Amino acid sequence: MGARKLPARLAGHPSVRAVLAARETEPRAEPPAVVDADALRELCLRAGADDAAAVRLDHPDLAGERAHVEEALPGARTLVSLVVRMNRDDVRSAARSVANHEFHRAGELVNDAARTLVRELQDAGYRAVNPSATFPMEMDRFPGRIWVVAHKTVAVAAGLGVMGLHRNVIHPRFGSFVLLATVLLDAEVSAYGEPLDYNPCVECKLCVAACPIGAISKDGDFDFLGCATHNYREFMAGFTDYVQTVADSEDAADFRSRVNDAENASMWQSLAFKPNYKAAYCLAVCPAGEDVLGPYLDDRRHFMDTVLRPLQDKAETLYVLPGSPAKEHAERRFPHKTVKEVGGGWQKPAPSKGAGDRA
Repeated sequence: MGARKLPARLAGHPSVRAVLAARETEPRAEPPAVVDADALRELCLRAGADDAAAVRLDHPDLAGERAHVEEALPGARTLVSLVVRMNRDDVRSAARSVANHEFHRAGELVNDAARTLVRELQDAGYRAVNPSATFPMEMDRFPGRIWVVAHKTVAVAAGLGVMGLHRNVIHPRFGSFVLLATVLLDAEVSAYGEPLDYNPCVECKLCVAACPIGAISKDGDFDFLGCATHNYREFMAGFTDYVQTVADSEDAADFRSRVNDAENASMWQSLAFKPNYKAAYCLAVCPAGEDVLGPYLDDRRHFMDTVLRPLQDKAETLYVLPGSPAKEHAERRFPHKTVKEVGGGWQKPAPSKGAGDRA
């Protein structure tokens, strides 16, 4: 079928003439219908990933992702999972500024790798999209699903790891010290990853021992609300609670009685730079992964003394909801840490009495 005749105004445009002339001298070559898996992996590694694998969008474990992926990239057929490893001792440091800087820098690297891969695929004639690998941005959906694609779910389906007790993906080589990204692609790939047939977790339960608010249980239960209230204190919900504290304070003195100078400075730093995690100790102490496991196998007591104990002994503030299991655990297990009840920002506060009468 011949090309449709263009309107005169469009046909005379210099850019249109240039495109049509180029097509006459060098006809468009359609990209291969199926992307070579080895070539794709090589592109991923050159882009900055430390590991990568593809998975079909119609994989049964991704049923919950399909509608969201297709909304972001109509015609998507494949998801490419990327892994960037983190520096282990940075994440383990009791100086949480060190750990947080590592999280943020690795996040930039995995985002850059995904973006570079998309550029390569685009230049090869494919359509591809790289959603944010770090902070979700679909805030018009808050408090619902604010992310485009669930990177952990995709990575597990692609065979790049297994979800651990701590609700993070454990990579068979790099362990828990990874950040993930996903690229959406409108083509098939010649070979896809397969889910791992074993769990890299060595069932040491150190993540259970390290969590300061008891969010992780030995039997696999996970207290999401407890984890989010503390670890994400300076993210969305914690910031909402902070603002509500400002609004509820009668004056500056009252506010400073509720929020001390260190907390105020930390919130300012998170707003001015990037949000800081309050713990993530479950990742820090995890010995799983072939590149990580050696020191734990050599001397488990030394591993616990140098990796686990400094985080357990650290003097810090733990943020908990009133009357919560997290509060009970923190006070019983870590009496040397300050336990502070907060609203969490998860629920809208009740209107103040007489609010409707204010001028």
